[in-house]
Amino acid sequence: MRVSEYMTRKLVTAAPEDGVRETFFRMREAHVRHLPVLDGAQLVGILSDRDLRRPDWVDEAPDLSHDYQLDDNLSVSDLMTRNPITVHTYDDLAAACELINRHGFGALPVLDKGNHLVGILSKADLVKAFAEFLQQHHPS
Repeated sequence: MRVSEYMTRKLVTAAPEDGVRETFFRMREAHVRHLPVLDGAQLVGILSDRDLRRPDWVDEAPDLSHDYQLDDNLSVSDLMTRNPITVHTYDDLAAACELINRHGFGALPVLDKGNHLVGILSKADLVKAFAEFLQQHHPS
């Protein structure tokens, strides 16, 4: 089973300079929880709905309090995970599962042989793959 068989090909992306409020509404409208971040055609990060809800820097020190509002004064580049771990279309699905489990990711950007973004592999995609596997190997 290859990543290309189960990845989501229809992508919603963001640019580093996009405002976070605008991006939040784009994600909500598209019903996605992860956005690859592109600078031109180059993948530079990934943004999750969790990043938008509570950025890591809000809790960076227990004795400090940071005000955080979801507005367009912050950009995607302020909250995104830079240089995300990726998989390729030809990678084995089991290896992608291992990466997601080991790192606690909700999704991985998918690149083609030329390292161009062509999809995203989410936990929801993996559940679909698992359901298909179960139907093939344990029909009811």
